[in-house]
Amino acid sequence: MNHLRTLVTTLATILLTTASLLQASEPIRISVPASMTDAVKELAARFEASAGPIGIVINSGASGALAKQIAEGAPADLFISANAKWMNYLHDEKMIDPDSEQVFATNTLVFAGLLNPAITGMAAVTELERIAIASPKSAPAGEYAMQALEGAGLARALEAEGKLVLAKDVRHALAYADRGETDGAFVYRTDALRASRAVILFEVPAALYGAVTYPVALTKGGATKPAARQLHAFLTGAGARQILRQHGFGTPD
Repeated sequence: MNHLRTLVTTLATILLTTASLLQASEPIRISVPASMTDAVKELAARFEASAGPIGIVINSGASGALAKQIAEGAPADLFISANAKWMNYLHDEKMIDPDSEQVFATNTLVFAGLLNPAITGMAAVTELERIAIASPKSAPAGEYAMQALEGAGLARALEAEGKLVLAKDVRHALAYADRGETDGAFVYRTDALRASRAVILFEVPAALYGAVTYPVALTKGGATKPAARQLHAFLTGAGARQILRQHGFGTPD
């Protein structure tokens, strides 16, 4: 009987240890808006260097597309959105841990393109033929751009003349302008600073669009994983804010 108890105890210990190792070996999956890809890659590398062999898988794209993927069951432990709308969407779907939600970073909207001294403000874009924006249906950058165009009274005319070129996300919108395939693009300042050829032609007046904030939260599944909680704490700490500022983002403090 004692031998049987010992065997059962040993097997139970092995199973628990194996389960712990399997959980520890699972990568942390984080969904991030396209505009934040480079900053999050650096943050992930810093976290992995300090926390040990914890793999991080980054899925980037338009915030709306990412949120819908998570709602449909795609694996994700953390979600960063480029606006509150898509975080609220997952909140309503009961897919995130509400206690973990907080503002991660801020940004501003600019108009970027190949050097053109004639383009100095919103009114001047009406003289252009092709203007790239991220799709407003899924990309917050596109929503902000449309808000700005509507606020300036330009949206209806540009749409009627077929001048708006929709891109799947803000990085693709910038790529059109950077390659000269459009005369410019409404993009985040952080993206424009990484362009190869395009430059910031003007900053969009802040009064024309809503404040660009990036909320972050653990998903319901991520909240159960110690490693994901550890990454969340790192991302919302002072060291991460410093790196975000180096990438051109504003931070809550």
